[in-house]
Amino acid sequence: MRVLVVSAEVRDAIAGRRPVVALESTIIAHGLPRPRNLEVALEFEQSVREEGAVPATIAVVDGQARIGLDKQQLERIATGEGVCKLGQRDLPLALATGATGATTVSGTAFLAARAGIRIFATGGLGGVHRQWTATQDESADLGLLARTRIAVVCAGVKSILDVPATLQRLETLGIAVAGYRTERFPGFYVADSGQPVGWSLHSPADVAAVLHAQDELGGPDAALIVANPVPVADQLDPALHAQVLDEALRACDEEGVTGQAVTPFLLDFLVRRTKGASLRANLAAVRGNVRLAARIASAWA
Repeated sequence: MRVLVVSAEVRDAIAGRRPVVALESTIIAHGLPRPRNLEVALEFEQSVREEGAVPATIAVVDGQARIGLDKQQLERIATGEGVCKLGQRDLPLALATGATGATTVSGTAFLAARAGIRIFATGGLGGVHRQWTATQDESADLGLLARTRIAVVCAGVKSILDVPATLQRLETLGIAVAGYRTERFPGFYVADSGQPVGWSLHSPADVAAVLHAQDELGGPDAALIVANPVPVADQLDPALHAQVLDEALRACDEEGVTGQAVTPFLLDFLVRRTKGASLRANLAAVRGNVRLAARIASAWA
């Protein structure tokens, strides 16, 4: 049985050197409420097409890694029961047991690169968690991106994380980071995390030139992070963000939430306490990333 199945549309686009953008599926299955999640998934794919590229939403369906989903498969990921959350480490287990699951950043980036896709759009990266010295909690995204040559268009890292420590970790792992038309590292819900970035790129052609330079140089396979801030008009009010995040972190400690439960707890707290404003900022960020990724894919192609 084939474990990696590339849709005919995506396969033809790759063979013809036409632009393709990888899209993760975790936001569909686990990041948005139903039925809004399916509407958003279709919207993201349509946005990629409007920019002249081919969308490749990635997931595992019945033990097969699918690069490019048809509508029925997309609906299953969005509305099906028991859809797993799959990082790169989980993929062999999911394939061997015939599971169905949505891929995280690490799972999506790995499968996209295996299929020959260079551009990937997502919301915010995982990173180093707060209180790392006590928990040693770090997202698998970072290690995977340190050994995968792919361009990830994102709105920085989730602001619930330790942003300065994550930037230091990216440097240590040799993962290049550039702000897109900004010299400040974005904070997912907010345009400025308070941290600078050392490099700034100003057009899709600039990003494509970096990818070409990566290939010409050779060396370790590592990702390029294109940090594209959410538009200021669409960001979560920074003062509200700081206040609610502080409340969320205190609540997490008081309720004894630990391990993998921390991130969903904090994100859900933000959505509830901001009355959905954090979710709207999240969607605005991903929309911008998807369109920028499609433009970069066109320049790269």
